[in-house]
Amino acid sequence: MAEKSEPTLAERIEAVEQAYEFMLAYAAQGREDEDGGSLREFLARAAAALDGLAAAARPNVQDSASRQAFAAFLEVLDDDARKAGAALRLVLAQKSITSQLVDNLNASIHVRALLTDVFLIDEALKRGEG
Repeated sequence: MAEKSEPTLAERIEAVEQAYEFMLAYAAQGREDEDGGSLREFLARAAAALDGLAAAARPNVQDSASRQAFAAFLEVLDDDARKAGAALRLVLAQKSITSQLVDNLNASIHVRALLTDVFLIDEALKRGEG
């Protein structure tokens, strides 16, 4: 049986973005109960994507002149991913996930910082600055 390979940086970013988009829609629904599992699937995929996110970005840094700047930012990304992951796991640990709970998660400074980090690193690497 072949080992499952680690997700790429792009796959991790996609999991985070998809979860956030789903969370926005879920929060707007005014639910007092769950949707049958879709939300948990998105949150679990995002939480898993955060484990090792900064490490997944590291091999994409090619430019030795900017390596130090990227290294410093990857420390920030790692810290923000850890904090946002803790928030996601807290929500996942609840028996029922309401729209209000997800709305509070969406508003979390840790989730917002992570999203900004992800968008920034993705764009910087796409522009060839890495």
